[in-house]
Amino acid sequence: MTLIDYLSSLSDNPYFGAGFGLFGIGAGAAILRKGLQGSLIFFRRHYMITLEVPCRDKSYQWLLQWITEKGARQTQHLSVETSFEQKDTGRIKTKYDFIPSVGTHFFRYGRTWIRVERTREKQTLDLHMGVPWETVTLTAFGRNKEMYFNILEEARQMALKKHEGKTIMYTAMGSEWRPFGHPRNRRPISSVVLDTGVAERILNDVKEFIANPGWYRDRGIPYRRGYLLHGPPGCGKSSFITALAGELEFGICVLNLSERGLSDDRLNHLLSVAPQQSIILLEDVDAAFISREDNAQTKAAYEGLNRVTFSGLLNCLDGVASTEARILFMTTNYIDRLDPALIRPGRVDVKEYIGYCSREQLELMFLRFYRGDESASLASSFADSVLKFDRPISPAQVQGYFMFHKENEDDVLKNVDKIWTLS
Repeated sequence: MTLIDYLSSLSDNPYFGAGFGLFGIGAGAAILRKGLQGSLIFFRRHYMITLEVPCRDKSYQWLLQWITEKGARQTQHLSVETSFEQKDTGRIKTKYDFIPSVGTHFFRYGRTWIRVERTREKQTLDLHMGVPWETVTLTAFGRNKEMYFNILEEARQMALKKHEGKTIMYTAMGSEWRPFGHPRNRRPISSVVLDTGVAERILNDVKEFIANPGWYRDRGIPYRRGYLLHGPPGCGKSSFITALAGELEFGICVLNLSERGLSDDRLNHLLSVAPQQSIILLEDVDAAFISREDNAQTKAAYEGLNRVTFSGLLNCLDGVASTEARILFMTTNYIDRLDPALIRPGRVDVKEYIGYCSREQLELMFLRFYRGDESASLASSFADSVLKFDRPISPAQVQGYFMFHKENEDDVLKNVDKIWTLS
């Protein structure tokens, strides 16, 4: 029997034919499935583009708001974020922002359809914020990455426009900075009345520093600037820094050196990752550290309350690993309590005394509260009446006194002797 006759006889066998047929069908289905999977993988790799944005990324909230405003307006699956906004009338308005909820959404950008998938992992937490880990994934046909750059830039511009004319306050959360509270309306720098020339000197120095990074680089000088405002309480140190940030269109990163859990390493990290265009503010530094010239027993007892060491702070401000492109302000009520090493040049480049009211301050504050035709002469009389008591008075006391007599200039002049008790 030849080979051909043998194969012919096998083909006539019904058992063999059935088994071979089933095998062929199964093999063909497996090959088809593998081919489809491979084709899909190839297609996704080369003809689809995906962008994943984790919740830790700064653009995460920008993107969610942008998708809400520009993209998935027709989606029926929403999450709500409730906030409160104070109007100029003094009334509080409740505001509801709807953002895409967890799930899948579709929207069109230009001529391209984009699939948005927002996922939340209940078993995984963002350790810095204590909330479930989330991601937003955008998937679209094509190979043009420029589309995602445009989307992120539009989202950023939308967020900037939303905060236009406002000052953002940041606070340290874990190893990063987070916005604290709602953005505040920028305070005009002219609304903070300091002694003659003080505000102008500081403002001009900061602007000169910002405008000349190349000057520092060419001379090998670290590009950072430190300021110390010292003087009695209530004289406008913190208020001026807030107004200065508004004038420069900067944010403010408030750092409490006495915070429990703040270590040298974390302090150095926070200073190095501070948001761009922001002022780092260390308030009341005299309360965080005592001079090394004080007795050792008191020093040891105090240092036990805080994990940040004095040497660690000095190295963060002006050490080998300290960051550049930084503006840092410190305030204190008692400059004599500060260690000389903390306020030496290089760590503190500009020191300004913010003190009690001078004649010019008293007159200018009066004119800002009362703007009648005779206010100029009344302002001079008010300054004379206050100064004749020969007692120091802070701008906070003067402002508190004016608040008792908002509408009546005559009462302000008649009751000057009560300014130290009413305010």
